[in-house]
Amino acid sequence: MHFVNPEETFDLVIHRVGNRAAEEGIHLSKTLTFYPPELTDTLYNFFMKPFKTEEYFHFKKEENPVFEGIQKIFEDPTQLFTQSVIFAEHLFKASHHPKVKGGELFVVFFPDALLEGENVRVVGIFKSETKHNFLKTQPDENAYKIWSEQGILLSKLDKGCLIFNAEKEDGYVVASVDNSKGEEFGIWNDEFLQVTQLKNEYFDTENTLNLCKSYVMDKLPEEFEVSKVDQVDLLNNTMKFFKEADTFEINEFAENVLVQDELKQSFDDYKKRFEEVYEVDVNDHFEISKNAVKKQARFFKSIIKLDKNFHIYVHGDRKRIEQGTDEEGKKFYKLYYDSEN
Repeated sequence: MHFVNPEETFDLVIHRVGNRAAEEGIHLSKTLTFYPPELTDTLYNFFMKPFKTEEYFHFKKEENPVFEGIQKIFEDPTQLFTQSVIFAEHLFKASHHPKVKGGELFVVFFPDALLEGENVRVVGIFKSETKHNFLKTQPDENAYKIWSEQGILLSKLDKGCLIFNAEKEDGYVVASVDNSKGEEFGIWNDEFLQVTQLKNEYFDTENTLNLCKSYVMDKLPEEFEVSKVDQVDLLNNTMKFFKEADTFEINEFAENVLVQDELKQSFDDYKKRFEEVYEVDVNDHFEISKNAVKKQARFFKSIIKLDKNFHIYVHGDRKRIEQGTDEEGKKFYKLYYDSEN
């Protein structure tokens, strides 16, 4: 885990990077950005709040202007402004998709931080795209004046990364956040930063959960006659295993979750195919990252959607829900329960 000292002041540069496809242009500052001391805590919380994960990356080092600029800043922090201009221009070139939003680019040098107990320096690169309307009021002699202004919502950072001055030979340690969706997703990490995910416990946990979900939702119905209830039940049991266990063992998972021999063999075959298609190794043994489990739990949907009339949320005992068809051919679910809230 990482920690940046909130009591240390930091150097800051702000540029405006527009959407190149929309010909919005780029506005570069000419000096470092001054901020009053009383804003230090506010800015610190704005920059740091999104980074609560164990997911880390390394820079690709070949022909990567961000990696090259970060090296220069760590060697000489007075390079912050010069390199920030290069970062802004590089991001502008990467902002070619029509749906990429323009926004303010913040480049920050934090002189004091901890990474796994080691003192390191940190460079932060953050982008805020979404503007919100705020009402402001001011009293005068007779009444209040009221008007609206646009500004940045402090509770949300659209994109950002922290680069730690550690493991330089591997491309530094990078934490990255990207709240983009749809076709724009990936531009920040892949085209601007040019990073690859660090293979650690978080990586292994996330990969294996993606494998399990893909198997249950895509492959399982192809090979076996299963209902939506069966699929949801298997997803629930998978998530229950990862939440309760500290270590993932493929054989233990198979015995406790898959249970049946034909499912074990089917899952093993699918795992090999998954590794080939996505060019990734899914480890059979690793320490489970609870942060990765928490993040992935949002995508393990325990919901059965019935037309536009009903949603059934299945959280527990599979035996308490039955599916059937009546004499007229209409489908139905039968639910058993003890109490009603």
